[in-house]
Amino acid sequence: MTTKPRTRLVIVNRADPVICGHSVEGRNLAEAALERGFDEVRIVTWPMDRLEATGLPLKPLDRMLPYSEGIIVERPEPVGDYKVPDGRWLAGITGRLVELFTDGVPTVCLSLYLSPHTIAVTDAVRAAWSTGLPVNVTTIAEAVGSDVTNVVRSCVEEGRFGAAAHILSSYLAQDHCVAVSEYTRDLIVAAASEIDAFRGTRFADQCRERIRISYPAIDTSQYLDLDPDLVDGVLAARGLERDGYVFFLSRLTKAKGVDDLIAGFERTPANARLKLVIAGRGPDAAWFQRLAAASPLADRIVFLDDVDDAEKPYLMAGCAAYVLPSKPRPEFVETFGIALAEQMLAGGGAVVTTETGGIGEAVGDHAFIVPVDDPDAIAAAIDRALALPAEERAARAERARAYALQFDRMAVFDRLFDAAGVLPARQPA
Repeated sequence: MTTKPRTRLVIVNRADPVICGHSVEGRNLAEAALERGFDEVRIVTWPMDRLEATGLPLKPLDRMLPYSEGIIVERPEPVGDYKVPDGRWLAGITGRLVELFTDGVPTVCLSLYLSPHTIAVTDAVRAAWSTGLPVNVTTIAEAVGSDVTNVVRSCVEEGRFGAAAHILSSYLAQDHCVAVSEYTRDLIVAAASEIDAFRGTRFADQCRERIRISYPAIDTSQYLDLDPDLVDGVLAARGLERDGYVFFLSRLTKAKGVDDLIAGFERTPANARLKLVIAGRGPDAAWFQRLAAASPLADRIVFLDDVDDAEKPYLMAGCAAYVLPSKPRPEFVETFGIALAEQMLAGGGAVVTTETGGIGEAVGDHAFIVPVDDPDAIAAAIDRALALPAEERAARAERARAYALQFDRMAVFDRLFDAAGVLPARQPA
């Protein structure tokens, strides 16, 4: 007979294999929940075929890291047939949440991305209460940033009051509202203020009062104390050597500034001895590859589309410099910069980036900052990073690592769940 869990955490997000820092964050919070005493953790997410059909960049399916025992990944099937064009998959997720909220187990439900996940949680809670069954659920909604820049912001700009009100009211209906950075919080308040001015609503004051900051959760143990021999072995398997390449790893979209990086790499004298390694997948991958193929340094630019979570720390640790020249675009603004914090944890070369969005919160004073759309500045920053004396480079790396340790998944989890008052009682060892 299966024993019913005493406490459960449900995480609703776009989980692995989606290439997104917040899919990894969901994994990290799930793992932390087990260590902090939750008996059961469920990640409720989208069916694999649906993820593939969206065109989202996905990790290699055969190389995903396994979850710990006790973490259950659910991918509910759609409800209805072709006559329900898009709502079928969301109905599957919402329906499964109703079942989890009404089975008698005290549950904390964390949603990442306001649309559609927090909206689904709001609908599920309402439906659960309407059943007349006992409901014991606490909800936490995390605004990750692109759900604001891509959805709420566009609603405001297009005058689509109803859609924006739907998202914000669902967010504020949660027991606890958090954002992944001060920048994201300010962005939400600004959008809410515009809606209030336009329609006389009162979203902004509620957002100012209720939204707390919860930075993304990173498994820092993946990046610390890496075996130098393993680093060299991973690099050798890729035809690379330590300090022999400038590194980019993120989604391949125009907002990430890969075009500026390629142009900057062309302008640094170091390109005579270094490679440029561009790792990731995304909607603009082919465009960047064509740009690189037309470069006079085409033979020194390498694209990797199969880097998994296990290999990533070693590639970061071995690079001469890590460059993420992100820039604001209508479809996306970097609201934190998880990969930047991961690079600082791994060590290796210095970080070169911009002050776009919430990047400053991710890197503090521990990166070379360049203007957006400025390949000359990127080249100069790479040169400065490479010119650092060994002792200064090591000292900078240690300071950067110390700063990034605040994003350790256990510390983030404890701050978030303690503030929400939902940490389970610790069981005796």
